[in-house]
Amino acid sequence: MPLKIAFTASRAEVAQTARAALITRYGNAPLEDADAIVALGGDGFMLQTLHDVQKLATPVYGMNRGTIGFLMNTYSETDLLDRLEAAEEAEINPLSMTATCADGSTTKALAINEVSLLRAGPQAAKLKITVDGRLRMQELVCDGALVCTPAGSTAYNYSAHGPIIPIGSEVLALTAMSAFRPRRWRGALLPKKAVVRFDVLEPEKRPVMAEADANSVMGVISVEIRSDTQTVHRILFDPGHGLEERLISEQFT
Repeated sequence: MPLKIAFTASRAEVAQTARAALITRYGNAPLEDADAIVALGGDGFMLQTLHDVQKLATPVYGMNRGTIGFLMNTYSETDLLDRLEAAEEAEINPLSMTATCADGSTTKALAINEVSLLRAGPQAAKLKITVDGRLRMQELVCDGALVCTPAGSTAYNYSAHGPIIPIGSEVLALTAMSAFRPRRWRGALLPKKAVVRFDVLEPEKRPVMAEADANSVMGVISVEIRSDTQTVHRILFDPGHGLEERLISEQFT
């Protein structure tokens, strides 16, 4: 039986045009019946698609109709079926964030790339860091801090001078942004099973917001982050251009 493909696209005109052309050539299966989902756009749209279809457990193959496209394959209309048949699959687990605000309300969200805490006022944030219930840093004065997955280590984490993590390394990166005290502290590498908790010190004077991919929470007083091993995202890449190879190559550019 021919491969059943569902096509999704960002709102960008170039992505919508590509979707129309591909549907004309290959048809368009309902998401629930598809053997593979092809996402057309950039990395942001790829993350959105992975979140949207996470309950389907269907592999997602991205084709770049955006800008950077780190999670995407190159765009082509003519050989899609052969590329899907030959594609390499990477399985990744997202991070689970539980953010608590001063009124006692909590927000839970998943993040494929990273969970970040950012100062939301003119003064630097003050954060206390606990890992697996053990106090590791009494006070970090900074613009922010994040915890990222290997898949997200080349995104915001890398821009903040955090390490690039090989996809199979079973570690998370905790990275500080513009650390003032301790001076220039960059962060730490932690086991994938670690539970990281940030407590916001002086939250009224130094407000902090939290973000899990595109989910933002203002005025947090604590954020707990852990790897969600029950959720698996399946991403397809062209042979020789898989996520592990891309993470390695990025370190030599």
